[in-house]
Amino acid sequence: MAGITLAAIAIPEQMATARLGGFAPQLGLVAFVAGSLGFAAFGSSRQLSAGADSTITPIFAGGLAALAATGAAAYGPSAALLAIMVGLLLVMAGLLRLGWMGDLLSKPVLTGFLAGIALHIVLSQAPAVLGLPEGQGDIYQRLESLSAQARAIRLAPLAIGLGVFAVTLLFEKLNPRLPGALIALVAATILTGVFKLESHGVAVLGHVAVSTPVLDFPPASLGQILRLFSLAVVIALVVMVQTAATSRAFPPDNGDPDVNRDYLGVGAAGLLAGLAGAFPVNASPPRTAVVFQAGGQSQLCSLAAAGLVAALALFGAGLIGGAPTAALAGVLLFVAQRIFRLKVFVGLIGPSPAEFGLAALTALLIFLLPIQTGVAIGVFLSLAHGVFTTTRTKLIAFEHMPGGTIWWPASPSRSGELLPGVMVMGFQAPLSFLNAYAFRRAVLNALAGAPGARLFVLEAGSMVELDYTASEVLLEVIEDARKTGVDFAVARLESVRAQAAFDRFGITAQLGPDHIFQSVDSAVRALAPPRQAPAP
Repeated sequence: MAGITLAAIAIPEQMATARLGGFAPQLGLVAFVAGSLGFAAFGSSRQLSAGADSTITPIFAGGLAALAATGAAAYGPSAALLAIMVGLLLVMAGLLRLGWMGDLLSKPVLTGFLAGIALHIVLSQAPAVLGLPEGQGDIYQRLESLSAQARAIRLAPLAIGLGVFAVTLLFEKLNPRLPGALIALVAATILTGVFKLESHGVAVLGHVAVSTPVLDFPPASLGQILRLFSLAVVIALVVMVQTAATSRAFPPDNGDPDVNRDYLGVGAAGLLAGLAGAFPVNASPPRTAVVFQAGGQSQLCSLAAAGLVAALALFGAGLIGGAPTAALAGVLLFVAQRIFRLKVFVGLIGPSPAEFGLAALTALLIFLLPIQTGVAIGVFLSLAHGVFTTTRTKLIAFEHMPGGTIWWPASPSRSGELLPGVMVMGFQAPLSFLNAYAFRRAVLNALAGAPGARLFVLEAGSMVELDYTASEVLLEVIEDARKTGVDFAVARLESVRAQAAFDRFGITAQLGPDHIFQSVDSAVRALAPPRQAPAP
């Protein structure tokens, strides 16, 4: 039953996604069958659904269209080759255990990325919904074409497209397991045939060619592979991010998800899709949620759905051919509103205006630039944001909390005390080449501002890692402090990796084992200068 539910949800979505990429609708069904079989054989998640995905389709469709326009390669075979290349990259990522790469996109950047994709979907489907000829060219040419033909809008396809969107949205609100998109698509197909709406500007898919897919490697040359490689890397990174997010959103009952094995599963899905003549596939969070809500407990659910979809692709061509293109566009409009995370945008405005700006900028770049360029810049912005956050870490003064042994970061909301001649400061981030020089300046400035200091204790509870540059800088800081008569100690170096770095780079030897403590209080008690008695 869970498989029937998944198939009912997947059929209209996969057909619509194929059309979004410029492919025949039945090729979306082939992609779903191939994706389901490949992931079921090698993936770890028992509920994840792989197949055609509207997140990556606009990205590779734009890149492939640009190559096809130059005559470098045919569109369809290039898409199949790209699917194989992406699949191989994901298999390599799984074998090399690169699951951590799924975290390279921060949530604001990912939100902006999805918003930009949603805007592309809306723009690409606007002609079908409005009953206008499909636009060509870049985003600016498409917008100009829509503006020039505004008076030619037809009401019948507009009603069908918005009606399918509204029905699908309503059913999702009532119960996500209900196949609202399929019900709306069937209803639109029946209404189009009964009332002969083709005479009122409603276009239908028309004849759908049916053939049994044959596994075969698409024609490829070294030059074509090189031209597709950068696009394959971008697509693979997006698939990795979405696969990791999907796996973690629906973890197994007995522990954490095996993201690396899920990369193998989605990679196998992509390889099989490419060999079947389809296009790149991806993990789908919405379809996976449907499997979860329908009670699916294993990949038998996806295999059952794949069997039903394969039967439709092979024996239901007549049913598919009568579907209005505006109805499929309405399904994609629903997908676009679902991936446009308005709540996240609104939630960022107050608490983090800078990250809201980052999300908005990413969305605009992906919408206004060639989409693969926008995605690459979005990945760069995410990494730059992470680097910026790391470099903004500051040295924090600690105070002794009266009546105990606790040293805590200084704060206006609590009162602490400072001991004469003692400075306790913490650096709450990994120490690396990104922030090591700022750390050195902060320590030396703090010592220069406290000429009476005789002991400096570095609270290192958050210092989980040091690289070579940071270790050299820390050695210099220790030496400079001692030259000015200030003893230097480290407390709460809890990270095993940081401890190993201390030993490996000679920091432990320079400090001496008697200057590394398990707590700030023990360091102060052992090394603090004796207090002077007050003068009589």
